[in-house]
Amino acid sequence: MQQTAPTLTLLNHLKSALGVLELDKNSQLYRDALSICDYLEKPSFRIAVFGPFNYGKSTLLNAILGNRTLPIDLIPTTGAAITVKYGNELHTRITLKDGTEINEKGTDVLKQFAILDDERRMRNDVTYVEVFCPHPFLQGGVELLDLPGTNDQEAQDNLVRDQLLTADLVIQVLDARKLMTLGERENLRDWLLDRGIKTVVFVVNFLNLLEAEEQKQIYNRLLFVAESFRSELPNNLSNLYRVDALPALRARLKGDTSAAQTTGLEMFESALQTIVAMQEDKIAIRLPRVLAIATQIQQALQTKMRDINTELESAEQKRKAKLEIKQKAQNLIKKGFQDSILEIQSWLNLSSLLSNYQSDLISALQKGEFRTWERVSFKQALVDYQQAIVKWVNQACEFFNKEQPAGLVISFPGDPQVILPNPPPNSKSSNSAAPIALATGLGWVLGGPVGAAVVGGATYFLNQNTDPKNPESSDSYLNQVQEAYANAAREYLTLFSNQALLALSEYERKADRVINFQIAEEPADITSRQHQQQLLQSLLDNLTEELEMLRQH
Repeated sequence: MQQTAPTLTLLNHLKSALGVLELDKNSQLYRDALSICDYLEKPSFRIAVFGPFNYGKSTLLNAILGNRTLPIDLIPTTGAAITVKYGNELHTRITLKDGTEINEKGTDVLKQFAILDDERRMRNDVTYVEVFCPHPFLQGGVELLDLPGTNDQEAQDNLVRDQLLTADLVIQVLDARKLMTLGERENLRDWLLDRGIKTVVFVVNFLNLLEAEEQKQIYNRLLFVAESFRSELPNNLSNLYRVDALPALRARLKGDTSAAQTTGLEMFESALQTIVAMQEDKIAIRLPRVLAIATQIQQALQTKMRDINTELESAEQKRKAKLEIKQKAQNLIKKGFQDSILEIQSWLNLSSLLSNYQSDLISALQKGEFRTWERVSFKQALVDYQQAIVKWVNQACEFFNKEQPAGLVISFPGDPQVILPNPPPNSKSSNSAAPIALATGLGWVLGGPVGAAVVGGATYFLNQNTDPKNPESSDSYLNQVQEAYANAAREYLTLFSNQALLALSEYERKADRVINFQIAEEPADITSRQHQQQLLQSLLDNLTEELEMLRQH
């Protein structure tokens, strides 16, 4: 067949669709699609002989070929699809599944590779069986296909069904002694009609074994069956022929032309030659079955599209549900985190720290208990606030499967230093007391004559260094000392507030990346399904367009 651009395009679409559909390679649709693709690529005109076992199919083919091309009863029980092609000399080529080719003159090798075994099974290592024959009917590109008998074993039926799809003309052999069985009618419907194979010719065999009156009755009944089947053959041709296969073969082998004419063989051969001559453009023959199989592929694509759409819709619903849960969790965690941040920010505010801790800090400094105060009161309060914040971040990491950020680390300033003023000029120690510095936790450190003596508190020190005759001077000095403590406490708390708020701000930025989750990209399996969906849609559109063009052909 001279392939036109539309059929070549359709062939490519079908092959692409097979790759995407992922059909079971043993499924009928997969095998049919492969067969139809193989069929479209073949330029020859194939004539298949089809029917149950022992209906005389091989004998009919031998009769057509004649002149001892194929010896009589060569293949009493055909166990392979045998293609007979034109060749300069009679020879056989067997192709095995491992790629091995066996080429031999004549056809004796068929007895080894192309007949059923003792259990009526085909060989499973044979791919092709081809016989090359120098017959003029084959010289114009005609191929004859001898198929195994049906209604015996499933493997043979599957082989026959696949091969029928690649035949331009099907010869269905009938047994006059059995009329047309239910199984034959079902095969006619399921294997031929429903698959768009409409070029069928019926050949009734074994009529010669019946009485003359019975022959007439049987033939008329078969004629009714044949006429009820709408065969797409030229109007001037019948689709039912009588051929007495074995007598016809014997007449041919003897060269008895007159005897051959009485068997109906020559009339049937004339019809075959007419059909072949009138079908140079094979599109009309092949188009119905191509459309039938391509339509099934189209439906399979549509079904797979629906399945994928359902999967994607379900996946999207689940994804939205998860996002809603995550969004709710994020809102809850974010609110808890922000509330905790506001609480610690309020606590770290300098005015709040001064209001809550300055007096206690001054007292601790005066008593030399700064380290105890810092550890027991101040640091513990900070730990409580930190734990409240980190708790939300930990929940976010666990729920959103995120990596923990670096911890919230708030450092404390060094120990505060209290620098006391010089005592009044009229104090007893005015000439000998140097400025006094208080180091946290060490008590009073005095200069001058007192040297490094350590005493317990300010009151004692002042009582030793003030003049009772000048109370105003004493009060002023006491206020200066108190202010020194207040300044030291303020400086400590100010430095802590600044450092802590800076550390908190940095931690807040890190935590924000955990708490405010980003909508993740589509999972790989969903993305793959979406790509497959797009590919299926593209193939479906292309195939639909091509089928519409062919239907208008």
